[in-house]
Amino acid sequence: MARAHFSPHLFDFLMDLRVNNNREWFQGNKDRYERHVKEPLLGFIEDFGPLLHAISPHFVADARANGGSMFRIYRDVRFSKDKSPYKTQAAAQFRHEAGKTAHAPGFYLHLAPGEVGAGVGIWRPATPTLNEIRNAIVADPDGWEQASGDPGFLSEFSIVGDSLKRAPKGFDSDHPLIEDLRRKDYIAWVDFDEEEVVSPGFLEEFAGVCRQAAPYMRFLTSALGLPF
Repeated sequence: MARAHFSPHLFDFLMDLRVNNNREWFQGNKDRYERHVKEPLLGFIEDFGPLLHAISPHFVADARANGGSMFRIYRDVRFSKDKSPYKTQAAAQFRHEAGKTAHAPGFYLHLAPGEVGAGVGIWRPATPTLNEIRNAIVADPDGWEQASGDPGFLSEFSIVGDSLKRAPKGFDSDHPLIEDLRRKDYIAWVDFDEEEVVSPGFLEEFAGVCRQAAPYMRFLTSALGLPF
């Protein structure tokens, strides 16, 4: 029987953290974080593993508390003007087994008050990686359009992310797919609401949109010479 992994307490905690983003408050409420955010998210990651492997055996659901699919709550403030010590969202990335950072191809879950959704693709990769994807689009435009423009896929997802203002170096500015070639991210996004997240069916709903995105992910992954 399906069970709800998350409760409204997750969003309550994150909303409180937004207005109390300091170490003293967090330490005093750390049990709430553990009980309502960390432990449920790790449970979700573990239960998603078999569903993810049915989509592709080369993507990883790692339920370790450190170094796994779950993003840490602690912000890296070394190079940021904003010194708030904690992230105000819970998130997980299910990245390709060959990926070592958040810039690898992956499936992504984002949970924040009023900002709930799933992302698929590759976020802000290095230029050589971008050019591998661009070259694959030029080499197989029909395959790209089938993967990224499928009506079923676009009924769920929106293509998002930043783009260059001009054609990337080495690519024809008049290419019919120049809008795609100018992208700096290859990300598709679908929104959920908090009621969906706390329902017993959310694990399967998330897995369902990931399955819907499989052709898009297959194209990007194969463009990088990786198995899907």
